[in-house]
Amino acid sequence: MNPINKPFIPKHPNTLKIPPLGMNAIGLEEDFCRYFNHTLGWGKDSVSSHHVYASCALVLRDRLVERWRRTQRAYDESGCKQAYYLSLEFLMGRALGNALLNLDLEEASAEAMRNLGLELEEVQELESDAGLGNGGLGRLAACFLDSCATLQLPVTGYGIRYEYGMFRQKIEQGYQLEEPDHWLRNGNPWEIERPEYTVRIKSGGRSEHYTAADGSLRMRWVDTQDVLAVPFDMPIPGYRNGTVNTLRLWKAAATEEFDLDEFNAGSYTEAVAAKNAAEHITMVLYPNDASENGKELRLRQQYFLASASLQDVLRRWVHKHGEDFSGFAGLSCFQLNDTHPTCAVPELMRLLMDEHGLGWEEAWDITSQTMAYTNHTLLPEALERWPVNMFGRLLPRLLDIIYEINARFMEEVSRRWPGDTERECRMSLVEECGVPQIRMAYLAVVACHSVNGVAALHSHLLQQHLFHDFFELWPHKFNNKTNGVTPRRWLASSNPLLSKLIDDSIGEGWRTDLSGLQALKPFAGDKKFRAEWYKVKQANKQRLAAMVAKDCGVVFDTSALFDVQVKRIHEYKRQLLNVLHVIHLYDRIKRGDTADWTPRCVLIGGKAAPGYVMAKRIIRLVTAVADVVNHDPATKGLLRLAFLPDYRVSAMEVICPAADLSEQISTAGKEASGTGNMKFMMNGAITIGTLDGANIEIREEAGAENFFLFGLTADQVEAARGHYDPAAIVAADRDLARVIHLLQSGHFNLFEPGLFDPIVHSVLNPQDPWLTAADFRSYVDAQQSVAVAYRDRERWTRMSILNAAASGKFSSDRTIQDYNRDIWHLPQVPAHLE
Repeated sequence: MNPINKPFIPKHPNTLKIPPLGMNAIGLEEDFCRYFNHTLGWGKDSVSSHHVYASCALVLRDRLVERWRRTQRAYDESGCKQAYYLSLEFLMGRALGNALLNLDLEEASAEAMRNLGLELEEVQELESDAGLGNGGLGRLAACFLDSCATLQLPVTGYGIRYEYGMFRQKIEQGYQLEEPDHWLRNGNPWEIERPEYTVRIKSGGRSEHYTAADGSLRMRWVDTQDVLAVPFDMPIPGYRNGTVNTLRLWKAAATEEFDLDEFNAGSYTEAVAAKNAAEHITMVLYPNDASENGKELRLRQQYFLASASLQDVLRRWVHKHGEDFSGFAGLSCFQLNDTHPTCAVPELMRLLMDEHGLGWEEAWDITSQTMAYTNHTLLPEALERWPVNMFGRLLPRLLDIIYEINARFMEEVSRRWPGDTERECRMSLVEECGVPQIRMAYLAVVACHSVNGVAALHSHLLQQHLFHDFFELWPHKFNNKTNGVTPRRWLASSNPLLSKLIDDSIGEGWRTDLSGLQALKPFAGDKKFRAEWYKVKQANKQRLAAMVAKDCGVVFDTSALFDVQVKRIHEYKRQLLNVLHVIHLYDRIKRGDTADWTPRCVLIGGKAAPGYVMAKRIIRLVTAVADVVNHDPATKGLLRLAFLPDYRVSAMEVICPAADLSEQISTAGKEASGTGNMKFMMNGAITIGTLDGANIEIREEAGAENFFLFGLTADQVEAARGHYDPAAIVAADRDLARVIHLLQSGHFNLFEPGLFDPIVHSVLNPQDPWLTAADFRSYVDAQQSVAVAYRDRERWTRMSILNAAASGKFSSDRTIQDYNRDIWHLPQVPAHLE
């Protein structure tokens, strides 16, 4: 046996017993000094502040590991059912502050740092954001893991350890530039490598029949080009309950470091070619799939995650139960976070049949009982489709299995709707028209026992439109699980001033039961409390204003309305509509229409995908308008606009406590849920939005009087298709006509003629799917209502308190409880205590 895989059995029972680690300032200080001096080898002459941060992280990691071991022992000894959350993204943000909060070590750590001549807040700022996600999908996954640990549910996250995360965004001369985000440059002190659990991942090759020892005819995958998947574990602490769950991230490695014969022959490049090719799989988060190579690498990433994770789960099962899989479905559940991990369906079938000898029916029963699918998008272009030729070249054995699943599924469709060949074509897992493609979302729906959307409207639209044929066949599969965010990070940690005010007023129970914020409602009528609430908001606005001044060079007046839209740049999210409103306000100022004016500071932030030309042009428009507005003396004290570069989790932790107005202005029927809207609401921002995604439920909870509604509904958006006339809308609206004229005249791009013509054309295009012009007037009117409300400070503060008080539904704890009640059926398993 390889020594690395040989179990360590101590000769004396007390060999592994050590006293618990100190949770006071003295213990933390001593351990910090030991790590700084002995482990990292630095002393007073250290020239890198990173060593200070790393030492602090290792001190906290030790205390997490204590609880980590107890948690895993509790799960193992209970023999409980476990869930596995498969996601191509985990946007974890910074870990240090989260560990301090959940371990209840903020005060002790601050004291320890002061004793060493350091400030804890400055140490926290040294940490880089973990670059493991693009946006809302990955941040939601991170919130879910936090809630699972806080609720003491046995859930393991599985993802990819990207070497380079989401790019760093720079704005130069108004344009987005992308720089590599090598977030692992200095290592990651929170992770522990587990090379003993390395697995082999296949690709290429071919399928072949063979006769097994028992005489049965079986299939196997041969002549493959393999890579290794090496796991790295990160601890996920629950909130002050002793539970620490696991996020296991996979890194790709070559099966051999290099070809020694090639090296000895002088072919140095070829000698390490295999190593480089293997490591590419986990090198960069979500490669641009505009090219065929990009598509292939993305498929490799998705299969790599699915295969490594499933092999890991099956290894643990066999270690405990042998080759008896009769109880596997009753003790296991896989949640697929969007369509990306759908390769898990045919891969689990392959592993059960080819590696463990199960028959098709038995393997299918296990797969269909254990797999559950969350859909996060209504946009057809965001649903995974893979050309059959490419899929077959990379994953031939999985393609065999998908064809077999499809054949059996088509038989079921034919029995349900005899002779309806058109329906069969619509529902087939293989799209035959044009270039044949595998429809991965359909595969997920067919194989999974649960299919959920992430907001009430989104789930309704899935059932009535995107997956309507499947809903008619299997209505029992479909359900809704409205998203949520963790109140620990997004209120307790990111907004300590407001958290203290709430604690002092209603106690601390809201941190693990956000519905407890309802107790704030009576305080909305308390003038003294409103004054304290306003004071906290002003302090948070000052912190954000400092960040905007530093990163954007724009001065925000904290007495002005802070109007914020931060999210991925996409046409359906309609940052463009926001900019058109800013141009309208600028036009009003230039015309002298400033009676009863409400000063406003508009902040927009977000990244555009590198290949998304229109999104990058919208960023350029924002920066161009900002340049004109901010340098015009007429706007002083009235209007400011800033584009915040490199929007990320740690930036949002400063932004959401400070926002007055939360912009959630997507075209109705396009946003699945949104989670930024929830973070803002939780911190007392008031939403301006369409009836889209979770906005609908936010409005229901807060009350229509505490929400600024505008725009067409999802049904009205669909009804407008085919006879939409934006030119007529512009002609009938003087304000919009003036805005379009300013754009067409080149007022914001005097030295770059024609720069914004494509944007104007998109607004005036009768085929514009985002209906920007159609919602302009309603949006402007709603923004005027915002301006009037904000001038009444007492009214606005009352609305702010009531929004936060009504945010209880949008805790990820509630969302996870819903998943567990309806899909996972996991027990609550407390960690072992010493």
